[in-house]
Amino acid sequence: MTNTVTFTGVSKSYGRVRALDDVTFHVAQGETVALLGPNGAGKSTSVDLMLGLAKPDRGTIAILGTEPGRAVAQGRVGAMLQSGGLPADTSVADVVTLAVRLYGGRRTVAEVLELAGLTPLARRGCDELSGGQAQRVRFAVAMAGRPELLFLDEPTVAMDVESRRAFWTAVRASGTTTVFATHYLEEADAHADRVIVMAGGKVVASGTPSTIKAMAGARTIRCVLDSPDPARLLALPGVLEVEVHGDDVTLRAGDADRAVAALYSSIGGVRDLHVSGADLEDALIKLTSARN
Repeated sequence: MTNTVTFTGVSKSYGRVRALDDVTFHVAQGETVALLGPNGAGKSTSVDLMLGLAKPDRGTIAILGTEPGRAVAQGRVGAMLQSGGLPADTSVADVVTLAVRLYGGRRTVAEVLELAGLTPLARRGCDELSGGQAQRVRFAVAMAGRPELLFLDEPTVAMDVESRRAFWTAVRASGTTTVFATHYLEEADAHADRVIVMAGGKVVASGTPSTIKAMAGARTIRCVLDSPDPARLLALPGVLEVEVHGDDVTLRAGDADRAVAALYSSIGGVRDLHVSGADLEDALIKLTSARN
């Protein structure tokens, strides 16, 4: 499969701060990849380098088979960044029209408005938009040139649940190779084909969301007990942590099979038992805590 993004041995420092340290990863054509990690992990620096906004100290970066600045200048890359403002004295349609013209009319204004769910808001002034609506305008601008590669930075901030669903439907329908950073980990879990976890300027893990979650190891056991005793539950084999809220019990277990067996044999009266794997947040904490 052709790689749209190739990072090879990339390092970048700002003064004495090493933002990236010998980072290597790739993004295949058609993939949707989430960049995850704590603040200072190197995500923003990686995106800046991929957009040609900065140069690496060492290593090579290829975007769509060429150097980043050239790919951006050719209009092959779209970006939706949090830092992008909107002019207060213009309408949504004016902003989208300008973007379409700058990209040489690769899409029509009507097509871009429809793609971003902005048709009903076309005449509205940008200073009259909610935070979520403004995000959709930024998305429209990013997609106006029919990009081959799309970068999204916290794309659904301020969007309601319905708008988020419509947004990701539009991204998927576009078929564009997409790299996104988000603090909404459920979005990465639901929409990323692959997750790249960064910490301390390095890539610490890469794989499907299911693969990353499996790295957390521990599983969660939820059940209902009459008058649960936290100390007694914590003493069960395989149990690492205990949370009790009334009759609702949550156990984190390194060995869920042993813990469940002991729960039935030693405690009894177990109702509404549910065992689930670790979530993406659990995995990120485990993978990145030692690096920060």
